[in-house]
Amino acid sequence: MTTSLPESKQRLLDQLVARLSRVPGMAAIVLGGSYASGQQHAASDLDLGLYYLEASPFAIADIQEVAATVAVEMPTVTGLYGWGAWVNGGAWVHTTQGKVDFIYRNLDQVRRTIAEARQGTVHHDYDQQPTYGFYSVIYLAETDICIPLYDPEGQIAALKAEVTPYPVRLKQAIVGDSLWAAEFTLLFARDYAAQGDVYNTVGCLTRIATNLTQALFALNERYFIRDKKVMAVVAGFPLLPPGYVSQIGQLLACPGATAEDLAQTVRSLEQVWRSVVDLTAGGYEPKFRL
Repeated sequence: MTTSLPESKQRLLDQLVARLSRVPGMAAIVLGGSYASGQQHAASDLDLGLYYLEASPFAIADIQEVAATVAVEMPTVTGLYGWGAWVNGGAWVHTTQGKVDFIYRNLDQVRRTIAEARQGTVHHDYDQQPTYGFYSVIYLAETDICIPLYDPEGQIAALKAEVTPYPVRLKQAIVGDSLWAAEFTLLFARDYAAQGDVYNTVGCLTRIATNLTQALFALNERYFIRDKKVMAVVAGFPLLPPGYVSQIGQLLACPGATAEDLAQTVRSLEQVWRSVVDLTAGGYEPKFRL
């Protein structure tokens, strides 16, 4: 499969895959990140997903050994789940060709997550990572875009087939839950704004914005993968209220310092929420009297 890598990075990638594929317990290796999604630039990292089975994971010492063969300084290598329940763990490796990231993935956990998502169940671990936490749908996004580099039993290929097309129940669940969460938060935002409570009003505003982001990804049948540069991705969606991205930017940039200004910002964001609700063409019925 074509990876569109510069020749020097391709050689490094081939070297790493050859070594990592010999590690006992390595179930599959994929290329992820910007090179998989086609959004790479000259300084982009190489992101390698390392998959293992729950019952027989690879040894971290073996991963450390492979990382050390290409590192120009001591690499950071974690244990399994060293970075949390969803991000799992991995390695940061600085090489002569730039940074390489290893990301561990429990193949059984990924399978369970995809099966749940197809039935409309999504998990959100708000504390897992900035900015707005880890959404389990990220596993589906990774599976969708990844380029298998070592998949001897076709397990990644099978998972890729599971995430295409975008599941109907998943779309319904994300749109409904996200728009409800935004609507509910608007009620609190109104009260905080009336009190001139900047801390809590602004917290509500960003919470509403991230829920609208999730709704828009689902409405456009796109898997959300990360908050970084997300507004640039949203701007390219075919199903999007006019001026949405600029409105969100303006409202979050200058929410106000007084009760009056904060209240106006909340009212404006409510109109943005309504414009997203309109995209559902009656598929979402507001639950409260805003």
